[in-house]
Amino acid sequence: MNSNSYLGLSLRDEVINAGEAASHSYGTGPGGVRFICGTYSIHRELETRLAAFHGKDACILFSSAYMTSLGVIASLTTENTVIISDELNHNCIINAMKLSRPAAKFIYKHNNMGDLEEKLNDAAGAGKRCLVITDGVFSMRGDFAPLDRIKKLCTRFEDSFEEGIATVVDDSHGVGILGDNGLGTEEETGGAADILIGTLGKSFGVNGGYVVSAMEVVHYLREIAPMYIYSNPITVAEAASALKVLDILEGPEGKDIIKRIRGLTARLEKGIKEIGFNTIEGPHPVVPLVTGDTDLTRRMVEFLKREGVLATGIYYPVVPRGEDEIRFQVNGDHTEGDIDYLIELLKRFDK
Repeated sequence: MNSNSYLGLSLRDEVINAGEAASHSYGTGPGGVRFICGTYSIHRELETRLAAFHGKDACILFSSAYMTSLGVIASLTTENTVIISDELNHNCIINAMKLSRPAAKFIYKHNNMGDLEEKLNDAAGAGKRCLVITDGVFSMRGDFAPLDRIKKLCTRFEDSFEEGIATVVDDSHGVGILGDNGLGTEEETGGAADILIGTLGKSFGVNGGYVVSAMEVVHYLREIAPMYIYSNPITVAEAASALKVLDILEGPEGKDIIKRIRGLTARLEKGIKEIGFNTIEGPHPVVPLVTGDTDLTRRMVEFLKREGVLATGIYYPVVPRGEDEIRFQVNGDHTEGDIDYLIELLKRFDK
């Protein structure tokens, strides 16, 4: 109950076979960075497919989503850039901001549009360019950013910055599983990111990160981002397996998998509430059981492990004090029986 492979496709024969076939054709490793000898046709095919999947102009692959966030944010931040960030953004965004050394940075309260508006007003005049950065789905909670409202706010303040405002969204936990077609937080909210970061290491079940955006942004990152220029790409096997997952996701089976996972997620949320525990409800398959107590969380995790359920306890400083939780993650290869078994175990647990 703690895997990020949300669609449950990493053990599917056709996904494994696609990777094996690519390795036999191209070899196990790229042998160099992209601009030397590391670019294979299958890398370019995956970039083209991902750009089309998200309805963006272009895509660039990175070695991981963490490296993608570092590379994108650092490369787009100048000495005249202001960054505004949600307080619960992922560690990769926090470290990217440190690496970037912007002219100024502002942190707004989690998903609080009133506070974001105040920070936009405060930031006006502090720099020529503004980056508003948020996670799409917040991985510890399973809730998601209101991208539609964020975009409207940014549009209002566009003229307050000489070089405008760009919204940067790391939707690593949203892509592939949120929205009826798996397009992520953009589809779920009806909002759009100027620069969207995704991962192949969660719903796609392989490895690697990527960014989709306007053609000019992608070309710029290929020439500037050190995390892209000086790192080997993902293997051809990973790229081929990701392409096969895209085939499934974009077909009728993809919608069926997402719909079924939503049903299992609602089933688990209902069970947790009926037992008397707190959770954060929503369509995303991250289902936190909020205990607020470190010792209770540890004991519960150990109890579940003894009974055959692998779940992850989340403690301070990963989450703020008093927000300790067990993060359950529903996957496409879970059954109703799996969910019911977990609920029965939680009922049996002696607090």
